[in-house]
Amino acid sequence: MKPNPKSSFTLTQLRILIAIATYGSFSEAALQLEMSQSSVSNAIATLETELGVILFVRGRQGASLTPVGEQVLAYAKQMMQLQEEIYKTVNLAKTLQGGQVRITSFRSITTHVLSGVIAQFRQRFPQIGVTILEQWDNQHIVSALRQGQADIGIIDHPLDDQFDTWELLQDEYVVLLPSSFQVKGTGLDWDDLRNYPFVMFSEGDQHDEEVFAHCSVFDTFLKVAYWVKADSSIVSMVAQGLGATIIPRLAAEPIPNTIQVFSLPVPLFRMVQVAVLADALFPLPVFAFLEMLKSESRFYI
Repeated sequence: MKPNPKSSFTLTQLRILIAIATYGSFSEAALQLEMSQSSVSNAIATLETELGVILFVRGRQGASLTPVGEQVLAYAKQMMQLQEEIYKTVNLAKTLQGGQVRITSFRSITTHVLSGVIAQFRQRFPQIGVTILEQWDNQHIVSALRQGQADIGIIDHPLDDQFDTWELLQDEYVVLLPSSFQVKGTGLDWDDLRNYPFVMFSEGDQHDEEVFAHCSVFDTFLKVAYWVKADSSIVSMVAQGLGATIIPRLAAEPIPNTIQVFSLPVPLFRMVQVAVLADALFPLPVFAFLEMLKSESRFYI
């Protein structure tokens, strides 16, 4: 057989090919596809003529694929899957003509991650509204989700089984030091941190608790000179030479050039997660935004 360069096979022919391979006979494939057996036979005969190869060996026991038929089957399944993805994309675009996505998050994540995702989302789905409810801590974010004030939450501590979560990014805790601080070597050691004054978040803050616990493992107990609520205020005080701090990098950005930035002697990271209520029935705009967020998962160091 020689392939006819002027002809082309159809997706229907490939669908029939898959059905015959699945059910092992032309007659059963015709039954499952609700087609006549002659239509099925003609479709495969035409496909074989167009490709210039034999795809099936026919016999009393039914139909079995030839070696080249096995290879063509694998590609046929891929093409059917691509067709399904095309329909999903088109149908999603048709239905995403309105609605709203409500997000609750920290300022640092809104500034450095969500703003870019929202811009892409709005470009793709301009008729869908997106609102941001910024909170100071995880407790208020979780509360907003439970009370139905937000569909999606960005948190940085574990949640119970009431929520479904997945990792968005890892954000390193960095040490910020005034320009006047003299570092002995190329990096910090624990002795550098033991005797220097620190500016930290208000007492009880989860970030500080993680930092204190991490440092205590290495017999390092920080001397806190100032307790401050806002991350921007902490960075400003370090820049003014009032002390050092240990803070998630994204919370510190933008970091002034006058501040020295180091990793801890043993690095520490916070895991930032996306959280939604488990088994919640979300509208399509929320699902579309979650899919876009998944493509933004990253590792900050």
